[in-house]
Amino acid sequence: MKISEKKIMLWAAVLAATTIAIGAFGAHALERLVPEDAVASFETGVRYQMYHALALLVVGVASHISVATKKWVFFFFVFGILLFSGSIYILSLKTVLPFSPTFLGPVTPIGGLLFIVGWIRLAYGLLTNKR
Repeated sequence: MKISEKKIMLWAAVLAATTIAIGAFGAHALERLVPEDAVASFETGVRYQMYHALALLVVGVASHISVATKKWVFFFFVFGILLFSGSIYILSLKTVLPFSPTFLGPVTPIGGLLFIVGWIRLAYGLLTNKR
């Protein structure tokens, strides 16, 4: 799939809007459903999703970042959001879910690793850019 700058910025906007919706749910409904430590974990997922949505927006508009670097950072950040934040959201709801999502525990650090790799790939792309 070809990832254009426009698609990266579109994804960033959708992820940011989704973050606001998820964060509103966490702030207004979640505290009545789950323990306080689960709400704190949920908020961590929201925070990291927004950080990376905003970072994608910057990557999308930055003219001095190569297309290859943008593509890799996009994939690392989007999959990082899905695995890191997504698993945290589900794990935070474990007391109200009809199944045990504890199998997702190892997924969270994989998502975090994808974030780290994405940032390292961005740094590498900036260091090696000939523009």
